[in-house]
Amino acid sequence: MKKASMILDKDFSIGSIDPRVYGSFIEHLGRAVYGGIYEPTHPTADQNGFRRDVMEMVRKLRMPIVRYPGGNFVSGFRWEDSVGPRNQRPSRLDLAWYTTETNEVGLHEFVDWAKQANTEVMYAVNLGTRGVDAARNVVEYANHPSGSYWSDLRVQNGAKDPFGIKLWCLGNEMDGDWQIGHKSAYEYGRLANEAGKVMKLVDSSIELVACGSSSREMATYGDWEYQMLMECYDQIEYVSLHRYYGNAANDTPAFLARSVEMDMFINEVVAICDAVGARKRSKKKLNLSFDEWNVWYHSNAQDKEIVKQDKWNRALPLLEDIYNFEDALLVGSMLITFLRNADRVKVACLAQLVNVIAPIMTRNGGGVWAQTIYWPLMQASMYGRGTALRPVVQSPTYDCADIEKVPLLDATATMGDDGSLTLFAVNRDMAEDMSLSVDLRAFEGLRVVEHSVLHHADVNAINTEAAPDTVSPTQGELGQMDGGKLTISLPYLSWNVIRLEKVRA
Repeated sequence: MKKASMILDKDFSIGSIDPRVYGSFIEHLGRAVYGGIYEPTHPTADQNGFRRDVMEMVRKLRMPIVRYPGGNFVSGFRWEDSVGPRNQRPSRLDLAWYTTETNEVGLHEFVDWAKQANTEVMYAVNLGTRGVDAARNVVEYANHPSGSYWSDLRVQNGAKDPFGIKLWCLGNEMDGDWQIGHKSAYEYGRLANEAGKVMKLVDSSIELVACGSSSREMATYGDWEYQMLMECYDQIEYVSLHRYYGNAANDTPAFLARSVEMDMFINEVVAICDAVGARKRSKKKLNLSFDEWNVWYHSNAQDKEIVKQDKWNRALPLLEDIYNFEDALLVGSMLITFLRNADRVKVACLAQLVNVIAPIMTRNGGGVWAQTIYWPLMQASMYGRGTALRPVVQSPTYDCADIEKVPLLDATATMGDDGSLTLFAVNRDMAEDMSLSVDLRAFEGLRVVEHSVLHHADVNAINTEAAPDTVSPTQGELGQMDGGKLTISLPYLSWNVIRLEKVRA
C-alpha cells in the first residue's frame, strides 16, 4: 500500500470560500431547458411547466448561482424576445446550435425557476450582435424598481418587484472565431468597458465578468487577457475562464492529471490580472469566474449527425455526454483545484446542469437520475464551505504524456465556522490503495464522523435510468486517531470526503 501524508493547521489559510464556486449553467441549448427543467406535459410538472423531480435533484446541489441564457447562444440572442405574453414571443433561428428557439421559457420564467431552486441568476448580455444599448436596457428591465420605460414594462409583464440580478457576464467567449460577433481583444475590451459603464450607471450594485480566454490552447491566450483588461479593468470585478477536458486517447492517468493544467491556467490568468493592475497603479484586485468547466467529449460525434439530420428543429438532444466513473474523479479534482485557489476563484459554473454535459439526466416523459459527476459536485457544495486551508501534502508521483510529477494524492481541506474539518481527496493510483496520514495536532477534540467514498472497479461504469446507483457514494472506513494524527485508507481510483467534527462533552 502506498503512503501519503498531510499536515493541517488553522493558521495555514488560503481564504474564505465563496459559495458561488458551486454554481452551474443553463443555456438555451439542447434539452437543458425544454425537456430538462421545463416539460409542461410531464407527470411531475408544476403549474408553470417545470419538472418537480428535476427541481428536487437541483436543490440538493445547493447551487448559489446559475449562469443564463448562454453560452454561445447569447451572442445572437435578443433579450426582448424572452419577455411579454408567451403567445406573442417570436421564434428565432439559433445560429450557434442550429436549432429554433421558441422563447417559451424566458427571463421571467427562469427567474421564477431560480427562486424555486433556491439559487440566484447570473445573467449574460449579448455583446456579439448587440451592444451598449441592449446591455443597459436589460439591466433597467431586470433591476430598476419602476418609473422608467423598461422597468414599467417588467411590471406590466407581471413582475412588480425587481429581479435583483447582481452578477452579469459581458458576453461569452468573444475571443473565439466560432462566436457570433467575434472581436479582437481591443474591440472587445472597449465594448465591455462601455457596456459595463452604462450598466453600472443604471445599477451601481452589480458585479461584472469580462470574457477571458475560451481555453489555454487559444492562439491569443495571454495577449487576449492583457489587451482587453487594459481597456476595461476599471469597470469589472472578474475575468472568466472556460475549460473542458476529454479522454479520447483512453489514457486514464493522463486524463486524471488534467487538473494540474487547470491549476496552471488559474495561476497564469491571476498573474496577468495583477500585471495589468500594477501597470494601471490600481488598488483594485480582480478575481476569477471559472464560469464554464467540465468534462466534454463523449457526445461530439453524435452531435454532428443530429445537426445534419434535424437542423433547425426545436430542442435537439445535443451535448448529451454520458459520464463514466473516471469523469467523476476528474470533476472531483477540478473542485479541489477551485478550493486550492479560493483566494482568487470566487465564481465557478459547472457546464451545464441538466441533460447538456450535465450531472442530471432526464428522459422526456420519464425519469430523472444522477450522473456520476453529480456526486462530487453535491458533496463539495454541501461540505466545502467556510475557510479553505493550505495543507502540506507529501505524495508519490507519476509522469504522464505532457505533465511530470503528478501527485497520486490530490487533496485539500476546508474548515467550517463551527470548527469542523472536511478533507477532499482523490487517489489517482490505478491499482493500489493509499494509506493517508493526516497531522491534526493544531485541532483539538476532533473525531471522524463520515468517510464517503466514490469508487468503482470499472473506470467506464455509468449510471442509467434503470440503474441510477451504479456509481454512487458508499461508506468507507473511519480510520484511526492517535495523538492528533489520523490514519485512513483511500481506495485506488477514488473520490473521498472525510468529515471531522468536535467531540461533544
